[in-house]
Amino acid sequence: MQHPYLDLLESTDPQIHAALTGEENRQRLGIELIPSENYTYPEVLGTLGSVFTNKYAEGYPGRRYYGGQQFTDVIETIARERACQVFRCEHANVQPLSGSPMNQAVYLGLLEPGDTILAMDLSHGGHLTHGAPVSHMGRIFNFVRYKTNPVDGSIDYDEVLEIARKTQPKLVLCGYTSYPRDIDYDAFKRIADEVGAMTMVDASHFAGLVAGGVLENPFDHGFDVMTTTSHKSLRGPRGGMILCRKEFAARIDKSVFPGLQGGPHMNVIAGIAITMGKCLTPEFGDYAKQVLLNARAMAETFLTEGVSLVTGGTDNHMIVANTQDSFGLDGRVAEELLDAIGITVNKQIIPDDTNPPLRPSGIRIGTPAATTRGMKEEHMRTLAGWMVKTLRNPSDSVLHASIKSDVEALCRQFPVPGLD
Repeated sequence: MQHPYLDLLESTDPQIHAALTGEENRQRLGIELIPSENYTYPEVLGTLGSVFTNKYAEGYPGRRYYGGQQFTDVIETIARERACQVFRCEHANVQPLSGSPMNQAVYLGLLEPGDTILAMDLSHGGHLTHGAPVSHMGRIFNFVRYKTNPVDGSIDYDEVLEIARKTQPKLVLCGYTSYPRDIDYDAFKRIADEVGAMTMVDASHFAGLVAGGVLENPFDHGFDVMTTTSHKSLRGPRGGMILCRKEFAARIDKSVFPGLQGGPHMNVIAGIAITMGKCLTPEFGDYAKQVLLNARAMAETFLTEGVSLVTGGTDNHMIVANTQDSFGLDGRVAEELLDAIGITVNKQIIPDDTNPPLRPSGIRIGTPAATTRGMKEEHMRTLAGWMVKTLRNPSDSVLHASIKSDVEALCRQFPVPGLD
């Protein structure tokens, strides 16, 4: 789909135009299996390149610092109201520019520097902003970490309770970036209640599955705060949202602005409003169900082929495979081999990984993007089979060329929204 602006770009900056069209073709002829990536709605692409990108809107609806806000106020109010409806919460802030500042705004708004936060260990599935020592938040707050069972990847909630009793956290944080299992919110809530802590879930990866009704909603279990990016399984623009109970609303809003950032990106907020509207449709629920079905079909195929999976399977949209044990390949080599045949995954550390972060022992795989294109369980089984063949034969260039051709043929059957 050629936008008139791209015609202008082709003549004024051909280098950038070439890179943009090259990316379009990469997305058309390859398949995204990175769980944090998706194809957004065509309407969202429209807002990102709209006149809302021209407008500064520091403040909140009805309380802006610049004039000319009658339409930005409408957009942001709609986005907030729809987000509250989708996630059944009392307040929504849709201004965070992305996932990391979104989480930082919660910590800085609800806690004091040096306070203790209990969160998942990075190598066991947590995010950098969940207190990894290399992150700024890890220097400002005292993060203590829980790990998963090395045998089956489960969370030992009795052990988490013992850690909480010893460390007395002010905030108990659950959620993940590379954990293929579901969360027992009631267990986390009981732990937090016993030590008098607030509860937070980072649902950035799986919020679309919550919105679609196929995973539990943390607010139904009494959680205080939920954060999520607006892309990934939600299919929206790249941004962030903080959802919370009413008693935390003022502190959260003040922490986002003016505490952490200035003017929000109104073109993105317009896209979030559209995305939240899509989440309220029956079609989105069907999509979320298919994401889970596709992930389970792919995981079952890997297990049948003898591939070692972290946690032994999946409850969500994500699979983490141990390529070192399964194929004798580190995650970086596996990622590059699959990228060459048109299947995009990302290298991934596994629990207590002995390999360095840039050459970890695994890869992370997800089904949201493939599902968006309309692929079903049989296509996931086929893709998994191609991946196994490629990784078992890392030097067979003839086989790789044949599989790449098959990947392209499959992708041509399933157009990318907004491009075709």
